[in-house]
Amino acid sequence: MLLPLSLLFVGAVLTLNGLGMMNRIADKEIVVINLAAAFITGTVAVLSMTGADTPETVKAAALTLLFSLTYLWVGMNRLSGFDGRGLGWFSLFVAISVLPEAAVTLRHATDGMTLWLGLCWACWAGLWFLYFLLLALRWRLERTAAAATLAGGILTAWMPALAMLYGAA
Repeated sequence: MLLPLSLLFVGAVLTLNGLGMMNRIADKEIVVINLAAAFITGTVAVLSMTGADTPETVKAAALTLLFSLTYLWVGMNRLSGFDGRGLGWFSLFVAISVLPEAAVTLRHATDGMTLWLGLCWACWAGLWFLYFLLLALRWRLERTAAAATLAGGILTAWMPALAMLYGAA
């Protein structure tokens, strides 16, 4: 029920972070959307956990919190000037943790929405793995990461959120 809300802010944070990685938004200014997205998605996860009565709802909240912590960490890195290596290693943890969700969702997809969601999980796993390569291993992938972040924000979160909010999905 709160999925469109979370997706809208995930779309905003990924889109704006992509633009920030392209030097279109200053590091200090990008903090606002990262902290807001961390708070909103974290709150949605906590609210989901209060009524969690199945392992599936607990898993959904846990996976959401992995992304919430990422946005919090990005915001804190921008404020502190940290180099992001810790976030890079955490991004590997996230990528590995969500990859099984992509596989399970795709394997059990019986409709377009479930197929889309499985593909989103796969894209997010790939995107967070890219952050690992960029931040922890220092691979020179800034332009690739920026473009992937921007595209991911628009295609896996922002547009689907709008479709859900306006009843088209």
